[in-house]
Amino acid sequence: MKTITLLSTVNFSPAQLDKLRAVSPQFDVQQMPNALPADVPAGLREQVEILYGWSKWVTEAHQYPRLKWIQTHTAGVDKLADTPIWRQADVLISSLNGVHAIPIAEYALAAMLAFRWKIRKMLAYQQRTEWAKDRWEEFTGPELNGSTLGIIGYGAIGRELARLARALHMRIVAVNRTGERTPQRTYAEPGIGDPTAAYPDAMYRTDQLLAALPQCDFVAVAAPFTPDTRHLINAAALAAMKPTAVLVNIARGPLVDTAALVAALRQQQIAGAMLDVFEQEPLPADSPLWQLDNVILSPHISGFTHKYDDRASDLFAENLRRYLAGAPLLNSVNRETGY
Repeated sequence: MKTITLLSTVNFSPAQLDKLRAVSPQFDVQQMPNALPADVPAGLREQVEILYGWSKWVTEAHQYPRLKWIQTHTAGVDKLADTPIWRQADVLISSLNGVHAIPIAEYALAAMLAFRWKIRKMLAYQQRTEWAKDRWEEFTGPELNGSTLGIIGYGAIGRELARLARALHMRIVAVNRTGERTPQRTYAEPGIGDPTAAYPDAMYRTDQLLAALPQCDFVAVAAPFTPDTRHLINAAALAAMKPTAVLVNIARGPLVDTAALVAALRQQQIAGAMLDVFEQEPLPADSPLWQLDNVILSPHISGFTHKYDDRASDLFAENLRRYLAGAPLLNSVNRETGY
């Protein structure tokens, strides 16, 4: 029986490692948390067939001579796009697409509720120990019920957000590359998401974005970052949005043109934005975004959940089973589309 050496460069728990080992005795599961190729003993590096990790621990993956498959510890694979391993077409790449769907969809829902209820204004009154005199005028606003949510990128996150929004009786406009209602092919927790893309009231192609945006009271950006989606939300897109609309970015910072967004927020061209990701991270202290009173910022935390590694190891174990069987991997990355 052939031994297949698997190296994890993240800190899976003993129980999570046992989950991987239980797939088959063929797998020699090794773990070196945060290990760069230079840290890995030459003998081990030369045996690694499967590499699990993220960021710089996989961007140097070309240094593993027998490598056949990278399972990333992230949903996005944009950091791999300009690396030598990206050009090695014989090396499979799969992502953790879908592992973040629940927490990020909850974050987007929290963003919409925060603006619907003007939470920033509530906190300002609280800090001043002041009771608002004109409460009706200041805090009455449109309900989420009956409002329209635009979801740009209808993958695992977008589909779970649509499920939550549908429960609140929101109208849903979805935008994806093809404009088609395709089945969900990525990993998903049982019972969540939108497997058949049934929830949107309307679907648009990405090149029809400017036709979709004027309908939306909230716009959630959940598309993958590729060269084609850089600055997808630009000055023209912001101009197409309602002046009462709120933008929520839960994807990658470069999907939104920061300069155009700052201008739109300053001019009240849109009502506000809740941003978890930025073109430059950490967000510089001199960024004008910090000073705008119609913005809520968070430090790229929307995918955080204590269930992350459990879900990641579940997905990885399933992909190990598929790898042994020669079956298609979950979340297999298409190098042409970039995701």
